[in-house]
Order: sequence, then C-alpha cells, then structure tokens
Amino acid sequence: MAKEIRNKENPEWKKRLHEVIFEADTTAGKVFDIALLIFIVLSVIIVLIDSVPVINRQYGTLLYYAEWFFTIVFTIEYVLRIISTKQPSKYIFSFYGIIDFLAIIPTYLSIIVAGSHFLLVIRILRLLRVFRVLKLARFVGASRTLTIALKKSRHKIIIFLEVVIALVVIMGSIMYLIEGPENGFTSIPKSIYWAIVTMTTVGYGDITPHTVPGQMLASIIMIIGYAIIAVPTGIITSEISRATNTNTQVCRNCNADTHDDNALYCKYCGEKL
Repeated sequence: MAKEIRNKENPEWKKRLHEVIFEADTTAGKVFDIALLIFIVLSVIIVLIDSVPVINRQYGTLLYYAEWFFTIVFTIEYVLRIISTKQPSKYIFSFYGIIDFLAIIPTYLSIIVAGSHFLLVIRILRLLRVFRVLKLARFVGASRTLTIALKKSRHKIIIFLEVVIALVVIMGSIMYLIEGPENGFTSIPKSIYWAIVTMTTVGYGDITPHTVPGQMLASIIMIIGYAIIAVPTGIITSEISRATNTNTQVCRNCNADTHDDNALYCKYCGEKL
C-alpha cells in the first residue's frame, strides 16, 4: 500500500523527465542539453543584434517574434523543471533556479517597461549549467568545479573584501586630510573612490595627489594593490584543485548535484539517484 502511494506521488514520467532535464548521463539528457545550449546562444545573439539600430529597423518585427519564441520555450522548460522535482522550492530558490527565472522575466517585463528585454543577455549565465554535457566528451565539468570552489571559498573571500574595504576607507580618509579640497579631494567618499581606483591599479587619473606626502601614500596603496590582487585568485585556485567531482547526477528531492562519481544515493538526503 505504501509503495503504491509513493508511486502515485512520484510517477515514472516525472522521474524520466527529471533525468532528461537535470542530468546528462543519458542520450536524451545529452541531446536536451545540446539543444538548450543552441537555443541559449541564439537567443542571446538575437538580443545583441536587436540593439543595432540598422538591423532593428529592418528586422525588428522578426527579432521581436523570435525573442518571444525563445522566451516561451524557456518558460515551458522552467515549469517542467519545477514539476519534475520533489521539492520545487529547492530548485526555485537555488542559484540555477534564480538564473532560469531571470532568463525569462525580462521579456514579460518589457510589456510594461520598455527596453527591459535587453536584460535577457543574462541568459548567457545558463551556459554554466549546460556545459556539463562536455563531461560526456571526456572534458572536466568546469562550470560545476568553479561553482563548488566559489561556494567553499565564499567565507574567505568575504573576509578578504572586508579587509580591502577597511583599507580603502582608511587610506581614502588619510588622503583627504593630506591633499584636501584644493587638490581635488573634495570629500572623504571621493577620496575613497580614488583609493579604490588606485588600489585596483585602474588609475583613471581624474584625481591625483599633488603633495609629496600624498604621492608617497599613493605609492604605498599601489604596492598594496599589486600584493592583494593575487589573494582571491589563490583562494579560489586552492578550492578548485580540491573540487574534482564530475558526476552529473542531480537529486530529485533536494536538488544537490555534488555527488561522487560512483554514488547511488544522495549524500545529503538519502534519496536514490
């Protein structure tokens, strides 16, 4: 009796749909990912060329209908992803779920807010998911590895950013005291802007120190900037070297996708993969 109830709650077609849409271990899943990849690229190209005045004047109507065609396709796909998962909220509020939603909403918003459809270029982020199909061609699942590395290094990155923010606030405030409004540093926020530009080695040159102490401080900030640029790279690279998993199985229950290559059950909720 319990088994019949479970089968009714999780019909075979939902399992099959989930396997095709979320995974790339089967032929159907691979074909789906490749087709999705092509659609994403074409839809982004359409948005880009639609912004060219000459092309828009001549083919604007055609591009408009093509844009709606892709939006409807992606909307159907988004709904199917929700239907095929046991816990839709897990997918909806996940990183990829939010990206999938943002990939379709600008077209609908364009009905109310003119020009918002150009935000559809965010669809390019969806390529992070479909690149997993390369794994079947003996390539490393680079997008997944990068995602895992970023997640695991987020605390270190946050601490690093806090230190950088503190430095630019302190350095900017000191520079404001040294140079003052007469040399272009009219406020502490503007001095902090200068410190950010200098520390990141961008160097716009719209504000420059004129006094010797100011130039000495600027030199120190530049040297610090060169030193700290490599820090986030080292943190993420360290995590990437650990994230070597290339399994494409996605749990229907919790949507976790970082399983070992030989995993039969989800290591987070125990659901059979």
